[in-house]
Amino acid sequence: MASASLQFFAFILALFGVFGDIAATLLPNWKVNADVGSNIITAITQMQGLWMDCTWYSTGMFSCTLKYSVLSLPVYIQAARTTMVLSCILSAFGICITTVGMKCTKLGGDTDSKSHACFAGGVCFILAGIFGLVPTSWYTREIISNFLDQTIPESTKHEPGGAVYTGFISAGFLLIAGVIFCTSCFKKQQGAWIYPPKHHHFPSTEQDSNAGYNLKDYV
Repeated sequence: MASASLQFFAFILALFGVFGDIAATLLPNWKVNADVGSNIITAITQMQGLWMDCTWYSTGMFSCTLKYSVLSLPVYIQAARTTMVLSCILSAFGICITTVGMKCTKLGGDTDSKSHACFAGGVCFILAGIFGLVPTSWYTREIISNFLDQTIPESTKHEPGGAVYTGFISAGFLLIAGVIFCTSCFKKQQGAWIYPPKHHHFPSTEQDSNAGYNLKDYV
Protein backbone atom coordinates (compact mmCIF):
# COMPACT_ATOMS: atom_id res chain seq x y z
CA MET A 1 0.00 0.00 0.00
CA ALA A 2 2.84 2.37 0.84
CA SER A 3 4.51 1.63 -2.48
CA ALA A 4 1.27 2.35 -4.36
CA SER A 5 0.88 5.66 -2.55
CA LEU A 6 4.48 6.56 -3.33
CA GLN A 7 3.96 5.75 -6.99
CA PHE A 8 0.83 7.92 -7.06
CA PHE A 9 2.80 10.80 -5.52
CA ALA A 10 5.52 10.35 -8.14
CA PHE A 11 2.86 10.33 -10.86
CA ILE A 12 1.52 13.68 -9.63
CA LEU A 13 5.05 15.11 -9.66
CA ALA A 14 5.52 13.80 -13.19
CA LEU A 15 2.29 15.48 -14.32
CA PHE A 16 3.48 18.82 -12.96
CA GLY A 17 6.82 18.20 -14.66
CA VAL A 18 5.20 17.46 -18.03
CA PHE A 19 2.97 20.54 -17.95
CA GLY A 20 5.84 22.74 -16.81
CA ASP A 21 8.11 21.29 -19.48
CA ILE A 22 5.62 22.07 -22.23
CA ALA A 23 5.01 25.56 -20.85
CA ALA A 24 8.74 26.30 -20.63
CA THR A 25 9.22 25.15 -24.22
CA LEU A 26 6.51 27.44 -25.57
CA LEU A 27 6.96 30.52 -23.38
CA PRO A 28 8.80 33.48 -24.98
CA ASN A 29 10.46 34.77 -21.81
CA TRP A 30 13.63 32.70 -21.63
CA LYS A 31 15.58 35.92 -21.28
CA VAL A 32 14.23 39.38 -20.49
CA ASN A 33 15.60 42.88 -20.97
CA ALA A 34 13.82 45.84 -19.38
CA ASP A 35 14.70 49.21 -20.91
CA VAL A 36 12.95 51.95 -18.95
CA GLY A 37 14.81 54.91 -20.40
CA SER A 38 14.27 58.49 -19.29
CA ASN A 39 10.48 58.45 -19.66
CA ILE A 40 8.16 55.81 -18.21
CA ILE A 41 5.90 56.16 -21.25
CA THR A 42 8.61 54.81 -23.52
CA ALA A 43 9.44 51.87 -21.23
CA ILE A 44 9.59 48.53 -23.03
CA THR A 45 10.30 44.94 -22.05
CA GLN A 46 12.01 42.70 -24.57
CA MET A 47 11.65 38.95 -24.21
CA GLN A 48 13.37 36.24 -26.20
CA GLY A 49 12.37 32.60 -26.32
CA LEU A 50 13.14 29.48 -28.28
CA TRP A 51 10.53 30.10 -30.96
CA MET A 52 9.74 33.83 -30.89
CA ASP A 53 10.85 37.24 -29.66
CA CYS A 54 8.28 39.50 -28.03
CA THR A 55 8.21 43.16 -27.05
CA TRP A 56 5.85 44.59 -24.47
CA TYR A 57 5.34 48.36 -24.21
CA SER A 58 4.12 50.20 -21.14
CA THR A 59 1.19 51.52 -23.15
CA GLY A 60 -0.20 47.98 -23.39
CA MET A 61 1.00 47.15 -26.90
CA PHE A 62 2.40 43.68 -27.37
CA SER A 63 4.09 42.28 -30.47
CA CYS A 64 5.87 39.03 -31.24
CA THR A 65 8.10 37.87 -34.09
CA LEU A 66 8.62 34.21 -34.91
CA LYS A 67 12.12 32.84 -35.48
CA TYR A 68 11.72 31.25 -38.89
CA SER A 69 15.38 30.70 -39.75
CA VAL A 70 16.89 27.85 -37.75
CA LEU A 71 20.44 28.07 -39.12
CA SER A 72 20.78 31.73 -38.17
CA LEU A 73 20.14 30.98 -34.49
CA PRO A 74 22.97 30.48 -31.97
CA VAL A 75 24.01 26.93 -31.20
CA TYR A 76 22.65 26.95 -27.66
CA ILE A 77 19.18 27.95 -28.89
CA GLN A 78 19.17 25.20 -31.52
CA ALA A 79 20.26 22.67 -28.90
CA ALA A 80 17.63 23.97 -26.46
CA ARG A 81 14.90 23.52 -29.05
CA THR A 82 15.89 19.94 -29.77
CA THR A 83 16.39 18.82 -26.19
CA MET A 84 13.24 20.48 -24.87
CA VAL A 85 11.11 18.84 -27.55
CA LEU A 86 12.71 15.47 -26.74
CA SER A 87 12.04 16.10 -23.06
CA CYS A 88 8.35 16.74 -23.75
CA ILE A 89 8.06 13.60 -25.87
CA LEU A 90 9.83 11.36 -23.35
CA SER A 91 7.81 12.72 -20.44
CA ALA A 92 4.57 12.12 -22.35
CA PHE A 93 5.66 8.52 -23.04
CA GLY A 94 6.52 8.15 -19.36
CA ILE A 95 3.02 9.24 -18.35
CA CYS A 96 1.44 6.68 -20.67
CA ILE A 97 3.73 3.83 -19.56
CA THR A 98 3.48 4.48 -15.83
CA THR A 99 -0.30 4.69 -16.07
CA VAL A 100 -0.22 1.05 -17.17
CA GLY A 101 2.45 -0.01 -14.67
CA MET A 102 1.20 1.64 -11.48
CA LYS A 103 -0.16 -0.61 -8.74
CA CYS A 104 -3.30 1.47 -8.29
CA THR A 105 -4.43 0.76 -11.86
CA LYS A 106 -5.93 -2.43 -13.27
CA LEU A 107 -3.99 -2.27 -16.52
CA GLY A 108 -0.79 -3.98 -17.60
CA GLY A 109 -1.43 -7.63 -16.77
CA ASP A 110 0.42 -9.47 -14.02
CA THR A 111 2.70 -8.05 -11.35
CA ASP A 112 5.94 -8.60 -13.25
CA SER A 113 4.66 -6.87 -16.37
CA LYS A 114 3.44 -3.88 -14.35
CA SER A 115 6.78 -3.70 -12.58
CA HIS A 116 8.69 -3.65 -15.87
CA ALA A 117 6.36 -1.02 -17.30
CA CYS A 118 6.77 1.10 -14.20
CA PHE A 119 10.55 0.86 -14.44
CA ALA A 120 10.49 1.81 -18.13
CA GLY A 121 8.32 4.84 -17.34
CA GLY A 122 10.75 5.88 -14.62
CA VAL A 123 13.65 5.70 -17.09
CA CYS A 124 11.67 7.91 -19.49
CA PHE A 125 11.14 10.47 -16.73
CA ILE A 126 14.82 10.48 -15.81
CA LEU A 127 15.87 10.99 -19.43
CA ALA A 128 13.23 13.72 -19.84
CA GLY A 129 14.55 15.48 -16.74
CA ILE A 130 18.13 15.33 -18.04
CA PHE A 131 17.06 16.62 -21.47
CA GLY A 132 15.20 19.46 -19.75
CA LEU A 133 18.03 20.31 -17.36
CA VAL A 134 20.79 20.54 -19.96
CA PRO A 135 19.29 23.33 -22.15
CA THR A 136 18.15 25.43 -19.19
CA SER A 137 21.62 25.26 -17.63
CA TRP A 138 23.34 26.03 -20.92
CA TYR A 139 20.93 28.90 -21.67
CA THR A 140 21.44 30.37 -18.19
CA ARG A 141 25.21 30.14 -18.57
CA GLU A 142 25.05 32.08 -21.86
CA ILE A 143 22.86 34.79 -20.29
CA ILE A 144 25.17 35.21 -17.30
CA SER A 145 28.35 35.25 -19.41
CA ASN A 146 26.89 37.91 -21.72
CA PHE A 147 25.68 39.93 -18.76
CA LEU A 148 29.13 39.96 -17.16
CA ASP A 149 30.91 40.77 -20.43
CA GLN A 150 32.09 44.38 -20.31
CA THR A 151 32.33 44.68 -24.09
CA ILE A 152 28.58 44.14 -24.59
CA PRO A 153 26.39 47.28 -24.30
CA GLU A 154 24.04 47.50 -21.36
CA SER A 155 21.01 47.86 -23.61
CA THR A 156 21.55 44.42 -25.16
CA LYS A 157 22.14 42.52 -21.90
CA HIS A 158 19.44 40.20 -20.61
CA GLU A 159 18.49 38.36 -17.46
CA PRO A 160 16.97 34.88 -17.04
CA GLY A 161 13.21 34.89 -17.51
CA GLY A 162 10.40 32.89 -16.02
CA ALA A 163 10.62 30.13 -18.63
CA VAL A 164 14.13 29.20 -17.46
CA TYR A 165 12.99 28.82 -13.86
CA THR A 166 9.97 26.84 -15.00
CA GLY A 167 12.27 24.53 -16.96
CA PHE A 168 14.52 23.99 -13.92
CA ILE A 169 11.61 23.15 -11.62
CA SER A 170 9.98 20.86 -14.19
CA ALA A 171 13.24 18.98 -14.75
CA GLY A 172 13.57 18.49 -11.01
CA PHE A 173 10.04 17.11 -10.76
CA LEU A 174 10.69 14.68 -13.60
CA LEU A 175 13.95 13.47 -12.11
CA ILE A 176 12.40 12.89 -8.68
CA ALA A 177 9.44 11.05 -10.20
CA GLY A 178 11.71 8.86 -12.32
CA VAL A 179 13.91 7.92 -9.37
CA ILE A 180 10.87 7.03 -7.26
CA PHE A 181 9.40 4.80 -9.97
CA CYS A 182 12.70 3.02 -10.62
CA THR A 183 13.60 2.47 -6.97
CA SER A 184 10.13 1.18 -6.07
CA CYS A 185 10.44 -1.57 -8.69
CA PHE A 186 14.07 -2.27 -7.78
CA LYS A 187 13.32 -2.71 -4.09
CA LYS A 188 10.60 -5.22 -4.86
CA GLN A 189 12.86 -7.30 -7.11
CA GLN A 190 15.72 -7.08 -4.63
CA GLY A 191 13.50 -8.27 -1.79
CA ALA A 192 12.35 -11.23 -3.86
CA TRP A 193 15.98 -12.12 -4.57
CA ILE A 194 17.16 -11.86 -0.96
CA TYR A 195 14.19 -13.66 0.52
CA PRO A 196 13.27 -16.46 -1.89
CA PRO A 197 9.95 -18.23 -1.37
CA LYS A 198 10.12 -21.19 0.98
CA HIS A 199 9.25 -24.58 -0.44
CA HIS A 200 7.54 -26.92 1.95
CA HIS A 201 8.48 -30.58 1.52
CA PHE A 202 5.76 -32.96 2.51
CA PRO A 203 6.48 -36.72 2.99
CA SER A 204 5.06 -38.92 0.35
CA THR A 205 2.01 -41.03 0.95
CA GLU A 206 4.06 -44.12 0.36
CA GLN A 207 6.31 -43.35 3.32
CA ASP A 208 3.27 -42.69 5.49
CA SER A 209 1.76 -46.01 4.57
CA ASN A 210 5.02 -47.84 5.29
CA ALA A 211 5.31 -46.08 8.62
CA GLY A 212 1.76 -47.03 9.58
CA TYR A 213 2.07 -50.80 8.86
CA ASN A 214 5.01 -52.84 10.05
CA LEU A 215 5.91 -56.04 8.24
CA LYS A 216 6.54 -57.82 11.54
CA ASP A 217 2.80 -57.75 12.26
CA TYR A 218 2.24 -60.25 9.44
CA VAL A 219 4.89 -62.73 10.51
